[in-house]
Amino acid sequence: MRWPVPHFHIAVTAGLILGLGCGFHVLARPAPLPLRVQSDAPTVPAPDADPAEEAPAIEPAVPSEPTREARLREREDLNALFAELAQPDGETWARAESDILRIWSRSGSASMDLLAKRGEAAMDAGDNRAAIEHLTALTDHAPDYANGWYLLGVAYYLDGDLGPAVAAMAEVLKREPRHFGALTQLGSMFEELGDNARALQAYRASLKIHPHQQDAQDAVTRLEELTKGTDA
Repeated sequence: MRWPVPHFHIAVTAGLILGLGCGFHVLARPAPLPLRVQSDAPTVPAPDADPAEEAPAIEPAVPSEPTREARLREREDLNALFAELAQPDGETWARAESDILRIWSRSGSASMDLLAKRGEAAMDAGDNRAAIEHLTALTDHAPDYANGWYLLGVAYYLDGDLGPAVAAMAEVLKREPRHFGALTQLGSMFEELGDNARALQAYRASLKIHPHQQDAQDAVTRLEELTKGTDA
């Protein structure tokens, strides 16, 4: 059963979303969930060793949480990439966009990456409810992972649940206010709701970050024609 779309809730959430400034900091990623990998091979005691005193098998090391220095380097990389992306001219913006999306896709945990892939595969197969289940589990276990919320919002949107879709995009922008994909998606949602003023605001905010999005450019042109003579 689909959730009802509470327009008043969407309007309030929209105000919070579009009021977000770039002063927010990306939250630190949680520690990856430990993955216990067990081998079927028997443990062989060393020669001359007493089997009763055999040392326990050593599990493969699990990557630890990214260090503060690593997070700072990634943040610095993103700042440089966003500066490159925002340039109206030049041909390097596509590479910057690709690098930004690659960095955003990293959850820091192999198990969380698997949930994200399962969610995306379910959406590709048209099984939006299964996608929502996978991606809800992802955001429950990795709540600071912005791209997990983005994927969840897209899944809700594809399933026609605009209320939770907007709420998920709000979570994205709390963690990464420069997420142009979330802003463009919000523009589409508000346009579907007939809220052209907020749709135009979302599209413009997205284009300020990433001015090379043709769909968003076309949407702004279309909505500016529709909203002539208004306060939009």
